[in-house]
Amino acid sequence: MMNIALVAIGGFFGAITRFSISNWMKSKTSFAFPIATLTVNLIGSFLLGIIIGSNLERTWSLLLGTGFMGAFTTFSTFKLESITLLSKKRWITSFLYLGGSYTFGILLAFVGIKIGIRI
Repeated sequence: MMNIALVAIGGFFGAITRFSISNWMKSKTSFAFPIATLTVNLIGSFLLGIIIGSNLERTWSLLLGTGFMGAFTTFSTFKLESITLLSKKRWITSFLYLGGSYTFGILLAFVGIKIGIRI
């Protein structure tokens, strides 16, 4: 039961943080490019890498990794935005969004793990 509570608490704060950052970014930009989701997911990849690399105790891993980062990052919105771009035949934007999300997400997760190992 404690593990569920840790994930729930982390998820609550992760979702609120994502919502706040996304709304703030959308209010400051007028890009047709989904920059808010890309930014949140890239930050999340990096931070989750640090969390995993630092080999935290299970309690912290559940709270921060599974809970907070699980709710902070948003795979479903990423996929929905990708489908929307593709259905509108915005090929270059789609390619940049998909390619950038995967390439830089993996790269930042790798860098985060390396940093986490050293902490």
